[in-house]
Parts: sequence; structure tokens; C-alpha cells
Amino acid sequence: MPLPTAEDLKVLTQWDTPTICNALEEIVPERRGHGFTTEPLVPLDPDLSPICGFARTALIRAAEPPAESAEEQALKRTAYYEHVAEAPGPTIVVIQDIDPRPGIGAFWGEVQTNIHKGLGSLGAVTNGSFRDLKDSARGFNLLGGKVGPSHAYVHVVDVACQVTVFGLTVSPNDIVHADHHGAVMVPAEAVTKIPDVVERLVRKEKVILDAAKAPDFNIDKLKAAMQGAKEIH
Repeated sequence: MPLPTAEDLKVLTQWDTPTICNALEEIVPERRGHGFTTEPLVPLDPDLSPICGFARTALIRAAEPPAESAEEQALKRTAYYEHVAEAPGPTIVVIQDIDPRPGIGAFWGEVQTNIHKGLGSLGAVTNGSFRDLKDSARGFNLLGGKVGPSHAYVHVVDVACQVTVFGLTVSPNDIVHADHHGAVMVPAEAVTKIPDVVERLVRKEKVILDAAKAPDFNIDKLKAAMQGAKEIH
């Protein structure tokens, strides 16, 4: 099937990532137990709106110097940027730090957030670290494993490959939805089904929430609300 359009993805950004996960539980129930981050992430800016884009991926290390020459490393870094800039967009970068102890050196900071924002990335998800909290690109929705002060020996190991970040496994062009809660991979065939499912789930939840917030709420009201929600299809 053809990939969803940028407009299709933009529609999904009106909802937070937990809501997208709720919809996927109905659309692809076999995905209920996986396909999303399972560890806490640190947001660069927790007030940013959700993002949704096509994955661009890489593996990095930082604890030890690279084995390649400076020239080879420069070529690999260029190949990585070319991958980030490829269509379709918008993109979300997912970088896996494969050191035994991820986050010793920060790939992300003032320079990288501005480069990636300029190349059309909405944000990034990584198990590694980031820095330059006040100087990083505004509006770039970055989620990382920790905050740290140094680059150490950070370098790109592989580009355009399958990566796993805190339980979330993605490959290039997979669709990722993310906000300050974490990130989830959205199957392409589910993208245009999500809005209708979310609308129905919101109506079901509203019945229970309205009852729970009422001053006369009790167990009988809860049972009635749960039955009422169950009848919404």
C-alpha cells in the first residue's frame, strides 16, 4: 500500500501518544504488548505538541574512539545526513546508543538539533544523552535517555538500519508518533483508521468521566456509566 501522506500524519498530532496507543489496541490488537517505548525518557521541552513522522535511524557509540579514520567517519556522517534529508517527510530520528552503558557521550545538542530541524526533522528519540538544554533548537521535540555534559567519543556506527530504543523497534520509513510520554510505531495501514477509532473512544470515556466528576457519583452511577460506554459503537 502507498505510504500515508504528510497531511495524514499531521492529523494524528492533535492527540497525545497514549491516545494513539489506545486506538492501536483496537486496530492492531496483536500489537498491544509491544511497539512502544517502555522506559521513561527525558524531554528537552515537555510542553511541545505531539509529533508524527517517518523514521530515520542510526546506531552510535560514545564510550570509546571510533576504529575508522577521520575521513571514513566524515563520509559516514555525511551518509547519515543524506539519510535524514531523504523523502518522504516529515521525519523523526531514532538513534540507538549501543554502548554497554548508553549516554556516556551526547550526540544531541545545539548543533545537531538545529541541523536536523533544518533538514525537516520534527524531533528525535534516543536512549543516549543530550546536552545544551538552553541552546538547542526551539520546537525540536527531543526525547532522550538522560542529560549529560560531554560528547565523549560519540560517532555514527551504522545508518538506515533497524534500531531499538527502550523497547521501541523501528526501521527506516516506519511511522513514529511521539510526545513527552514516549513514542510508538504506527503501522502504515492504521494511520487513516485512527481518527474514527479515537473519536469513538473519546465518546466512551466521556460517559464515564462525566459520571465520575458529578457530585452524586457512587458505585451505582459507575456501573451505569460503564454499561452506557459499552453500548457506544
